[in-house]
Amino acid sequence: MGRGAGSVEAQLKTLSHAGVRIALDDFGTGYASLSHLSQFPVDLLKIDQSFVRDLTKKGEAAAIAAAIVNLGHCLGLEVVAEGIETEMQAARLLAMGCDAAQGYLYSRAVAAASVPRILAQWRQPVKAIAAS
Repeated sequence: MGRGAGSVEAQLKTLSHAGVRIALDDFGTGYASLSHLSQFPVDLLKIDQSFVRDLTKKGEAAAIAAAIVNLGHCLGLEVVAEGIETEMQAARLLAMGCDAAQGYLYSRAVAAASVPRILAQWRQPVKAIAAS
């Protein structure tokens, strides 16, 4: 965001005041920094898929994901995990208190018109994954 941060901040505040929810994408990577949390009107943190991918393989990835969830909740933000591909990843994130998830485990990208059909066919609610 660098040089244009002042302009970005003004535009994001305008959108936020209009009711648009603002997500800080790829949080935990070099593109989204802690300073953005206080500079911009952020509503959601999105845990970068690189941490989700290594969640069950590397302790560092799990620690970072848990820290992002905790930080988000301490700031009153919703936390979304990106790139969930396995039920084990989903269960770990749910146990950490992650609020929402997206990834190929649930669906590939589809046209908006297809969403109602996909939701009607969904076989189990996300919360049930942690119980299995």
